[in-house]
Amino acid sequence: MFSINVSPRFGDIDGLGHVNNTVLPVWFETGRNSIFRLFSPDLNLSPDVWHLILVRTEFDFVNQMYFRSDVEIRTFVAKIGNSSFTVGHEAWQEGELKVKGQAVLVYYDFKLQKAFPLPESIREVLKRHMFPSMDASPVDAETDSPCSI
Repeated sequence: MFSINVSPRFGDIDGLGHVNNTVLPVWFETGRNSIFRLFSPDLNLSPDVWHLILVRTEFDFVNQMYFRSDVEIRTFVAKIGNSSFTVGHEAWQEGELKVKGQAVLVYYDFKLQKAFPLPESIREVLKRHMFPSMDASPVDAETDSPCSI
């Protein structure tokens, strides 16, 4: 599992003092940078090097987040398919799960405009960062998560 901390900015807050729901896609994408580096260590976005395309993302807002403290973003591989894989995300604040989500990425050739099977070398690296899929085992937001310690 990969973990980063983000500090909510004043502009990330809505009128009720909550972290705005539009912020989470950005934080979760930042959390995926560690996954991206498994494919392209220098994050080279050249179509000769970059082979990932986002095809789905979803979020479940479990508890409210506030401006007052940092948020830990946890990122892990939840599932590996033939040409795609699912990345799990969690946002934790003050020791509580606040948001959970998933993103599906496809191994893609931008020049040919088509998906290809994940190379075995990449598949092995992804397996080292796997946690159970969030949809395979339900998460009780008050007591548990796939990443709970």
